[in-house]
Amino acid sequence: MRIGVVVNPDAGLGGRLGFKGSDGRAAEARAAGAQDRAGPRMMACLTRLDELLASSLNRTNATITLVHWNGRMGGSWIYANSLEHYSECIGASPEATTASHTAHLVHELIEANVDAILYAGGDGTTRDIVNALGTHSDAAQSIPLIGVPGGVKMHSGCFATTPKAAAEVILAFVLGDLRTSITEVMDLDEEVYQEGVWKVRMYGEAWTPSSPRFMQGAKEQVERASEEETIEGLAQHVETLLEDRSDLMVVWGSGGTLRRMGEHLGQSLTLLGIDIYHDNTLHSDLNENDLIRIISQHTNDKGEPRPLLLLLSPMGGQGFLIGRGNLQLSPDVLRLIGHSNILGVATPSKLIGLEAVRIDTGDDALDDLFQNKRFIKILQGFRTTRLIRVAEM
Repeated sequence: MRIGVVVNPDAGLGGRLGFKGSDGRAAEARAAGAQDRAGPRMMACLTRLDELLASSLNRTNATITLVHWNGRMGGSWIYANSLEHYSECIGASPEATTASHTAHLVHELIEANVDAILYAGGDGTTRDIVNALGTHSDAAQSIPLIGVPGGVKMHSGCFATTPKAAAEVILAFVLGDLRTSITEVMDLDEEVYQEGVWKVRMYGEAWTPSSPRFMQGAKEQVERASEEETIEGLAQHVETLLEDRSDLMVVWGSGGTLRRMGEHLGQSLTLLGIDIYHDNTLHSDLNENDLIRIISQHTNDKGEPRPLLLLLSPMGGQGFLIGRGNLQLSPDVLRLIGHSNILGVATPSKLIGLEAVRIDTGDDALDDLFQNKRFIKILQGFRTTRLIRVAEM
């Protein structure tokens, strides 16, 4: 089977820096020390795919051909895995890449008769690929997409839950174990976001292998106006914690639920950022280095950590607690905070159908730690919590 490979080398660059996306800011992010995200995550996917193809799970000894451009948009990550024997180069990546290069690569992959496209990037990359497919025949438009999550935000249903999960999907698709279905291509509505409103729009549809376990599904905006009393109760719960422990530091995650809770507490929280409230001071829209600096200083006279709480709201419809839209919470930040100091926050509508939360820290050892702990505590009302299982990825 012929699998087209597309990597947006600029996707996800600004995540740990607190950027809400990397479009138009790649040079700025690199100048600030940002490291590639999409490429290495594609490499992790291909490493796992190589293992799967050589394992007993490949029961029919199926083979694949990875069709790609050389360089940062594909070949660099294929050759790093010594997968030349699977590859077919049809061009070269330019020094600097734009959405037009993504479209051009997709056109050439279609001409090369690929059966599916494996890509690494975020929602913007997904939109670029789907727009390019849309200029071709109906047959080309139905080429299935498998996304390796490599951007800052991934709301679309084309993405696998992790890079390794994407490899599992590829193998199952090659073996004929998965059917394809239509999913929604979603992204943040940038126009209303500039006005301080969080809203996810549907920009189109795409075909993708149907795997409830390994594919994340599309982001849903599930909060209801009738839940305002519940959100007020959640805020009151946090307020009592602050009253009980005057030295408590609260790290606020991103999203509409937490922002509305902050409004009840008189705190103007960043919609898509990470904030810290401590000692009557709000530190807004922090990047990875800011978080490490402020949290590391939160100690007593003996240098021992003082009380700390990280509040996170799972993404509606997907269940991601970590790894989607909050890349500032890097593995180093999360280790500094500690599993026991994480509290999920969910309204009743988000809890409907939420059997488990998903964790994708980008660090296999840390992901394993969360899965070994098995559960995360979720606040669902005033002084009302429950335990939610951490999904196996």
